[in-house]
Amino acid sequence: MRVLLVEDDRQISDFITNGLIQANFAVDQAEDGETGLYLARQKLYDAAIIDLMLPLLDGLSLIESLRREKINTPVLILSAKRSVDDRIRGLEKGGDDYLTKPFVFGELLARLHALIRRAGGISEPTGLSYADLSMDLLKREVVRSGETIELQPREFALLEYLLRNAGRVISKTVILEHIWDYRFDPQTNVVDVLVSRLRSKIDRDFPEKLIHTIRGIGYVLKTSS
Repeated sequence: MRVLLVEDDRQISDFITNGLIQANFAVDQAEDGETGLYLARQKLYDAAIIDLMLPLLDGLSLIESLRREKINTPVLILSAKRSVDDRIRGLEKGGDDYLTKPFVFGELLARLHALIRRAGGISEPTGLSYADLSMDLLKREVVRSGETIELQPREFALLEYLLRNAGRVISKTVILEHIWDYRFDPQTNVVDVLVSRLRSKIDRDFPEKLIHTIRGIGYVLKTSS
């Protein structure tokens, strides 16, 4: 999953980014509102974290611009402003949740996951499943036909993204943007290598193959029938 982080405090920005990367998010950073707006126009993000006190374009104006342009990315407002009026104003301008500084990273992560779940219409808050494959997002466990499968962080992130988009063909470029936190040459084979590793664990020992290649387009999680 890819998140846009708009925060001008470099220490806070790096702290959040490092935490999100460890939680298998890809993160794009912007240090001012204008850059944040530019990035939000260029890519489809799963969520955005936006500070209110930003140079060039303040956070509320940034959120207003997003909503005016029908960009419906879920927004978690991050701000040192703690009053009820400030929170109400932020939500009225188009924010989806509000977290005050200082904050505990665990709470930020939980709120971010909640926003993404709501935006995706996912009814099960802690798990994903398809056919005989299930994923526990809290325990970070994957089980197929009763057998626990150990995955590395990138493999887990890729499988989570495929599960969230089961039945939908995902291009290599989209996978690059959502699984990695920096930009790769689109011609790189890192996606092929990662998919191959995931297949060896998810499909190799099972008669029903779930990860399919759509030649020239990308990959899809689906049953053969």
